[in-house]
Amino acid sequence: MSGDSDCTRTSPSAGSPSDNELLPDRPKYVCTLSPDLVTKAREELQEKPEWRLRDVQALRDMVCKDYPSLGTCLDDAFLLRFLRARKFDYDRALQLLVNYHTCRRTWPEVFSNLKPSAIKPVLESGFVTVLPHRDPQGRHVVCIRPDRWTPSNYPITENIRAIYLTLEKLIQSEETQVNGIVILADYKGVSLSKASHFGPFVAKKVIGILQDGFPIRIKAVNIINEPRIFKGIFAIIKPFLKEKIANRFFLHGCDLNSLHQNIPPVILPEEYGGTAGKLDISAWNELLLASEEDFLHDFSELVLQCDSSPHNLLVSGDADEKQCDDSLRGMKPQLYYCY
Repeated sequence: MSGDSDCTRTSPSAGSPSDNELLPDRPKYVCTLSPDLVTKAREELQEKPEWRLRDVQALRDMVCKDYPSLGTCLDDAFLLRFLRARKFDYDRALQLLVNYHTCRRTWPEVFSNLKPSAIKPVLESGFVTVLPHRDPQGRHVVCIRPDRWTPSNYPITENIRAIYLTLEKLIQSEETQVNGIVILADYKGVSLSKASHFGPFVAKKVIGILQDGFPIRIKAVNIINEPRIFKGIFAIIKPFLKEKIANRFFLHGCDLNSLHQNIPPVILPEEYGGTAGKLDISAWNELLLASEEDFLHDFSELVLQCDSSPHNLLVSGDADEKQCDDSLRGMKPQLYYCY
């Protein structure tokens, strides 16, 4: 994500022969999409290769004009993530970029000192990992297992940090930017005491990031082995979900055949009735931990300036926190009832 975040310089129009001469420190974009993915991006994301750099430059100009102190990376490859996530709608891509930085500023418990080595205990627990094989649609499967978390060891925000870094690593791939991801969440063994840590305040922030503050396409969320308590958890989550995302939730219970309708057994580990061997978390952990230097560089580039004041913030602060605390008190009876 390295790049120039100085908006005071005038950038030439995309495609100008003098681009590299005037901005020598900005990496030149090279498309890594296969011909099939180029076609898919054109059909699903309104991405036209012949207009791609023009669109990136348009977004860059909007950032420099409307948010000159945002402190964001302005590389072609980085800005493309936001355009693809919003189907090349300039205004929506800009708002997503602003939200991305706003989320980072308003939740220091998650975003301070955010690097793979800082969440190594979470990775070693197996709370979150990525299956080694993509599904038939070319999507990575992110596997989340809340039962692997012991609340007395570290707060729930550490789990959120691990998920966020996992998504950051995945979205570096242009293939993932086009195809999106699938989530597989195994709620086996989730107790009432553990579920109580995921109140409305945390739920709103997490969902706000995933829906409106991060450039990734979540194509399906498969829930397996959910206990009755999940009815209470979902009651907390659902008010914050957009209809499109809510319709992508699939509750399978203990029915592995139902799960296999969405995720084929050939890419699933034995634990979920698959034929891909035992679930191995080591490969993903090693990959993420080996990216330490990349994340140190990337996140040092993406610090919001102290004097910047983005409008239309995703999170409004203390008032939202109080409101969510009040909501949590109202939700707890539902959790006990469902349990």
